[in-house]
Amino acid sequence: MSLVEIQGINKSYGTVPVLKDVSLDIAKGEVVAVIGRSGSGKSTLLRCINGLEPIQAGSISVDGVRVNDPGTNLRKLRQEVGIVFQSFNLFPHLSVSENITLAPRVVKKQPPEEARELAREVLRRVGLEEKLDAFPSQLSGGQQQRVAIARSLAMRPKLMLFDEVTSALDPELTGEVLKVLESVAQEGMTMILVTHEMGFARRFGSRVVFMHEGRIHEEGQAAAVLAEPKTPELQTFLSAVLH
Repeated sequence: MSLVEIQGINKSYGTVPVLKDVSLDIAKGEVVAVIGRSGSGKSTLLRCINGLEPIQAGSISVDGVRVNDPGTNLRKLRQEVGIVFQSFNLFPHLSVSENITLAPRVVKKQPPEEARELAREVLRRVGLEEKLDAFPSQLSGGQQQRVAIARSLAMRPKLMLFDEVTSALDPELTGEVLKVLESVAQEGMTMILVTHEMGFARRFGSRVVFMHEGRIHEEGQAAAVLAEPKTPELQTFLSAVLH
């Protein structure tokens, strides 16, 4: 059974359709890279998957739970579906450890000592154990993004969504964040990444989904799709991104 099942979803902002009849199944442990131009519906798709945006038609299920069912507890769903945005969204007045453990303490009622141990463990996974008591202002952009990823991992989600997490970073910091994503992928996490990092998509994406004008225009095994795009739209997109 697929972990994520998206069937014929439509999403509009007012009269502007953003997603048009999008269907996609994602198996447990898959790393799916979603690529495409700005405005093609990539980020909106992620926000619909964890219920941040309502859909007008179709259905989305994560691990058998219907996201767009009015009876679904979205707060509970979001504990299992982590999302990391391009802006790090860390609380500036809280230490790294406090940022990471806020949700486990509040939502899962984790005792402080246990929560701190958890923060240490997830920071170790992103290579920042020594920053446990630092504040966001003392970290580089790349380090802040790695803390944002650690914060998501702390909830032990079944699925992680990454929305252009490297686009606000310079190349050197991008590298360190991609390394973390690689290790999370290798641990078997199911991941959907909206990304313009084609090298990462090729190496770690089990699949690439190319979105164009609100539809899935092309999809398939990452290496094959990126090496031999079948449509002129994807050819044009790749030549723009890769040069």
